[in-house]
Amino acid sequence: MNRRHAEPRPDDTRLSARIQSYELAAKMQLSAPEAFDLNREPESMRKAYGLDDAVTEDFGRRCLLARRLVERGTRFVQVWSGPQGATGNWDNHASIPKELPPMAASVGKPIAALIGDLKASGLFEDTLLIWTTEFGRTPFAQGGEGRDHNGGTFVTWLAGAGIKSGTSHGSSDDWGYQTAEGTTYCYDFHATVLHLLGIDHERLTVRQNGIDRRLTDVHGHVIREILS
Repeated sequence: MNRRHAEPRPDDTRLSARIQSYELAAKMQLSAPEAFDLNREPESMRKAYGLDDAVTEDFGRRCLLARRLVERGTRFVQVWSGPQGATGNWDNHASIPKELPPMAASVGKPIAALIGDLKASGLFEDTLLIWTTEFGRTPFAQGGEGRDHNGGTFVTWLAGAGIKSGTSHGSSDDWGYQTAEGTTYCYDFHATVLHLLGIDHERLTVRQNGIDRRLTDVHGHVIREILS
């Protein structure tokens, strides 16, 4: 019925676009149960990701799911570390000594397993891994043992497709408070990621209020020092 309705209206693509969207959703519903079934993984793989340890089980499960999605052709996968809320994550306003060590302990083994797994399967060469956050922490306390948000400097690491291994770019001051060398902004980070995806951030623009705005607004440059 939908296709018959669309036939006399070839200039209106809204219905065909909706049909394609619904068909894609149906395919995802049919394929998701198999992709998310970690029981299909051998015990050695589950153990490598730390699924046998309460400390690493949650994040390890997410990393293993990410690998299964990537090998099935999923283009973008976000792996979240830490639950929502005021505690039990990386937003350590209350206590760095109590909150940060458990978070760090939960991610080390799963990250190593994911990288090793991608390398062993040949996916590492064309998969870009990005570990990042939206801000760092202040070098001084926030009323006690916690730390406040710090946009002055923080760390992102990248690995995989197009990234030069064993290199670093930029550094903070001695306090870890502000950037001292190699200052980069989110625009530069986005420009670099787009470059690795094969997209020139300076060419694709949208005209808005008399300005040709890019995917990086009107800023950003590719950080070529970290590219292989």
